[in-house]
Amino acid sequence: MNKFLFSVIFFLLPAVLLYPQNTYFVSINGDDLNSGLSVDSAFATLQHASDIVTAGDSVIVLPGAYTGFDLRTGGTQNAPIVFKAFDENVIIDHPNSTTNDGINIEEADWIIIDGFKAVDQPRAGIRVAVSDFVTVKNNECSSNSRWGIFTGFTDDILVEDNVCSYSGTEHGIYVSNSGDRPVVRNNVCYENNGCGIQLNADLSQGGDGIITGAVIEGNILHDNCYNGGSAINLDGVQESVIYNNLLYNNHSTGIALFRIDGAEGSKNDKVYNNTIIVPPDGRWAMQATDGSTGDTLYNNILINHHTFRGSINFDQESKPGFYSDYNLLEDRLSDDGGNTNMTLAEWQSLGYDIHSFLVAPENEIFIAPSWGNYHLKQGSQPIDIGTNLVLPVVDRDLDNIPRPQGNGFDAGAYEFQMPDEIINSGRINYYQLNQNYPNPFNPSTTIEFSLPENVKNVRISVYNVLGQKVAELVNGGMPAGRYHYQWNAKNFASGMYIYELKTEKFTAVKKMLLLK
Repeated sequence: MNKFLFSVIFFLLPAVLLYPQNTYFVSINGDDLNSGLSVDSAFATLQHASDIVTAGDSVIVLPGAYTGFDLRTGGTQNAPIVFKAFDENVIIDHPNSTTNDGINIEEADWIIIDGFKAVDQPRAGIRVAVSDFVTVKNNECSSNSRWGIFTGFTDDILVEDNVCSYSGTEHGIYVSNSGDRPVVRNNVCYENNGCGIQLNADLSQGGDGIITGAVIEGNILHDNCYNGGSAINLDGVQESVIYNNLLYNNHSTGIALFRIDGAEGSKNDKVYNNTIIVPPDGRWAMQATDGSTGDTLYNNILINHHTFRGSINFDQESKPGFYSDYNLLEDRLSDDGGNTNMTLAEWQSLGYDIHSFLVAPENEIFIAPSWGNYHLKQGSQPIDIGTNLVLPVVDRDLDNIPRPQGNGFDAGAYEFQMPDEIINSGRINYYQLNQNYPNPFNPSTTIEFSLPENVKNVRISVYNVLGQKVAELVNGGMPAGRYHYQWNAKNFASGMYIYELKTEKFTAVKKMLLLK
């Protein structure tokens, strides 16, 4: 059996055991007259695979450039239909034959779309409509005419670990219409003309005009909003949580809770532990307007470089139930929709942000903000100033580090983590695998780590999203110290990678996004 085929079978084995239906293959060297049941008898087109799949089937797409597909057959909870790219070199560069999108899922529940690159599409890279319990993960959607990922009338959708960039007219990720309980998690959206992430309940299209139970967490959004909007734009979104998001250099509002198309304002939302840095041409870091009542803001870092606009803006229609505290703020806040501003002292006299502080300069708080590194410096202002009232929503940070690490919760998306301490001969030594910069990473990423004395069997490995090792940087024993190893990624495709520090007694894993 050839090595490539063995790898595919090994990768699919858990799914095959769980769902004893068919596993099909698609290859640029295939033929739609084939059975599709092996690499050597693969189909040629994604649409042919889409036309024949039933509940529980999987489709593995081998490297190459393809025309997209339109899927209208659903799976079930215990037998979803899975379309998975074998590696990061599966590209959809032509729209499917039915819609103007790369991948279109319509009236088909329980679908998983995993690992595709959808580029240069006339409308959306990936579109999901009138379909529930769909997962869209590990995809890269770039330079599409309107949206990276679009959903409409979808309940319980999961949009996770995707990269959406350079959307021509609108947004990186757009969840529209009255779909409830969407989860938008750990995505990176940048250089989109509109919003990084927009949720719009849009009453005019039918339904109740309200999105409820949304979870928006762990997203990194930067350099969006050239045509207005917000980094996170929420219209008619209620009873939802927005936390651990990092937003910087977006040229409009950071997080906006409002009503234009929705049936009501964005009410009773929890905005916790976000880091928002607004550039000089932006708007407010955080706003609640148009009857967006009952919203709560805790543990946020809200920095604004605009000369007049500042950290928080709400209007009188949204005042009932509005609560904000334990944040780091600019000395510019507004309770009249941003027409005027007031100082933090004046704001506190109204009963808001009693335990909040004026924010220190960025270079005193973050490790390297000019490089997109907004992790906290040791001893910096946000450490331990937060509240545990964010529990049970926030129990980890953007890096999946448990909160709190110190005497209290830190403000912002990142919790400061002291190195793991090991007592050795009266000395405190440590292991630590650090996050690497800049972010997104470039082909000359430097991986940094620290070791105690005389560590044996040290390995630094890099894996792709399929769990396949693509590089090994270190293999052997090393003395104590702090090390930098460069991963020369010039021959690797853009996408998500995992890097792992492993010794006899310790394992640390982090995720990186490589963009060229």
